[in-house]
Amino acid sequence: MYTIAALYHFTRFPDHAALREPLLELCRAQSVKGTLLLAKEGINGTIAGPRAGIDAVLAHIKALPGCADLDWKEATADHPPFGKMKVRLKKEIVTMGQPDVDPRARVGNYVEPEEWNDLIRSDDVVVIDTRNDYEVAIGTFEGAIDPETASFREFPAWWEDNKERFHNKRVAMFCTGGIRCEKSTNFLLGQGIEDVYHLKGGILRYLEEMPAENSTWQGDCFVFDNRVSVGHGLVEGPHKLCHGCRRPILPEDVKRPEYEHGVSCHRCVNETSEADKMRFRERQKQIGLARRRGQEHLGTD
Repeated sequence: MYTIAALYHFTRFPDHAALREPLLELCRAQSVKGTLLLAKEGINGTIAGPRAGIDAVLAHIKALPGCADLDWKEATADHPPFGKMKVRLKKEIVTMGQPDVDPRARVGNYVEPEEWNDLIRSDDVVVIDTRNDYEVAIGTFEGAIDPETASFREFPAWWEDNKERFHNKRVAMFCTGGIRCEKSTNFLLGQGIEDVYHLKGGILRYLEEMPAENSTWQGDCFVFDNRVSVGHGLVEGPHKLCHGCRRPILPEDVKRPEYEHGVSCHRCVNETSEADKMRFRERQKQIGLARRRGQEHLGTD
């Protein structure tokens, strides 16, 4: 059994680059795999491994500057959610491209999962899904607005183009684990929107705590590991991942003529050139060869 820990924490690291190697070495020593992002503004990521290994890594992170009150969400999996460990240095731990946004200064009103349904059903509340379009496509809350953004960086421009639609409305927002809402609510507060709310702990906490029979969630929630999607109780969903475009697909989509493992699916087959596809095929060939030798290939997750 593998323990999965999803975490983020906004703090100010004086030298985030210096934190990378000790963290990476510890993860490897503890057989922990996944991805952690380090930036001046904090840490973000999802890791998986044995219980003792996850505990050791979380203790190390909590000892980093400003991280003593680190919060995280846990789940379990029967198979390894990740193939390798990566600790990456970034400008932002979630990219919005807004230099004045600082969740440490102020964020919207947190809403607990048990209070969320009543809030989003209120006539004076507009509900906005801050995730990417491919995430929204497999599941969202009833009545939620899909900005149809390809990346979180596009959200500020979308808001500027659509803000008049929400005049005299309270704004409730949500995302997978809460990190994007930390930034998006701070952004809206900076735009003069005072009645801003966001789902505490994100969709993952809601699905963990809210019984399916009382839920306003429809579909599955995309997650950034080999589970691909989860449902209520954080049970692994039916989706697979197209390794050509990194979008979720259903098992029946694998049977479509556009699907080629590691190369394309019906969503991306016309988005890449033949040269791209040839490169993807070579990558899959090398991954297969590495697995037969019992080795880890850099192209695997």
